Amino acid sequence: MPYNPQDHYFKLAKKEGFVARSAYKLDEIQKRWHLIRRDAKVLDLGCSPGSWSQIVLKILGPTGILRGIDLKPVDASVLNLRATNAHFMVGDIFTVPREQYAEAPYDVILSDMAPNTTGIAITDKTRSEELCMKVVELSGSILAPGGHIVMKLFMGGGAKTVENAVKSRFKSHHLFRPKGVRKESSEIYLVGIGKRG
Repeated sequence: MPYNPQDHYFKLAKKEGFVARSAYKLDEIQKRWHLIRRDAKVLDLGCSPGSWSQIVLKILGPTGILRGIDLKPVDASVLNLRATNAHFMVGDIFTVPREQYAEAPYDVILSDMAPNTTGIAITDKTRSEELCMKVVELSGSILAPGGHIVMKLFMGGGAKTVENAVKSRFKSHHLFRPKGVRKESSEIYLVGIGKRG
């Protein structure tokens, strides 16, 4: 099937006011596991352009807290956000100092991060795994006991290493491919539920 950037989810996102089709990936994960709760503290890594943040803020209500970090800025005006509990910053998770995670410990860490792709499959998968391992490392210090993680992972290469790292740190874990993932993509989502104390 040829690549179609304006598929069903693209059109649906435009219709429903989401800045990107990726909103439906998190929406499906949330409906399946109910990881994000009202009044929670959520860290959204790789948050730009903001579609996952839109989903999160609908759930959190006015007293939950969202922190978004990305190499690219998020235009809050495009998101139609009037929330004062959403805080976005430009940064690289490999160099962001600990004090920037001001709201930690978080109840949920989300990562829709992907490396700048090269077109070389092994290189792209390796970079994806490095991002995921950084998220796992962060979860050790800034995720509350009992908290959850969701992160994008490209299958192949060292993906099993990432899965085993999550398995050892969380009470349960799941590999899940939302319907919103393009058929030609190797991306999958790794969900870790209930961080061990």
